[in-house]
Amino acid sequence: MTEATTDTARDYYTSDDAVEFYSTVWGGEDIHVGLYDDTKDIREASRRTVDRMAATVGDLSGKKVLDIGAGYGGGARRIASEHGAGHVTCLNIAPAENARNRKLTAEQGLEERVSVVEGSFDDLPFEDASFDVVWSQDAILHAPDRGAVLSEVARVLKPGGDFIFTDPMQADGIEDTASLKPIYDRIHLANLASFGFYRDALKERGMDEVRIDDLSPQLRNHYAQVAEDLDAQRAELSTDDSFVDRMLEGLAHWVRGADAGKLTWGIMHFRKRG
Repeated sequence: MTEATTDTARDYYTSDDAVEFYSTVWGGEDIHVGLYDDTKDIREASRRTVDRMAATVGDLSGKKVLDIGAGYGGGARRIASEHGAGHVTCLNIAPAENARNRKLTAEQGLEERVSVVEGSFDDLPFEDASFDVVWSQDAILHAPDRGAVLSEVARVLKPGGDFIFTDPMQADGIEDTASLKPIYDRIHLANLASFGFYRDALKERGMDEVRIDDLSPQLRNHYAQVAEDLDAQRAELSTDDSFVDRMLEGLAHWVRGADAGKLTWGIMHFRKRG
């Protein structure tokens, strides 16, 4: 990330209001988009995303996994404890999230299986061909140079290694993006990626598409559910009403964009050529 964008991301995710919102309302251990086919519980929906990603990428037994933009580490702990990953390294930019990740990891007795490294995913502090799997959930959208992130992913993956990830995106082929500008402004970026962008960019970096599951309706479901829960819990939060109102406004932009067919989301699986 650029220095300004890195500082913005770090400061935002470290703020007391953001920590309370994400840890209390959004999902507790997992602050990523969930699967809501027959549930309205954000935590359960988020766990289902992790389980579906794990099933998509295949057997993780004993594998060395890098989770970029790991947040509170819920996904990392789950693939270590429930899906057999040998070791998961969490790479994340925000100190407050990393501290909570370490605390939860210790409480669950997973310190030997899950480690936390502070850093940016466009300059990964790891050797070439270090990991069997790179994993990411809803993080790459924050990168001003997504190509740099993908180049780093390709670099640290072993030949034949897997890249499994999700990302909130814009639909391919949109010419009028004016209605998405409030979203761009909120994340301090000029645009979002798309399925087409990831297909082309990863192919250029020596990675083959294994499978893409377009699950775009779940993006709308998730942001709408977070907004509903936030509004219902506002009296229980220590944050003031202005923060809650700003968050609800931001969530509404995502819901409207999804309703207009301009936003997409899904599980994407690519493999580095051997």
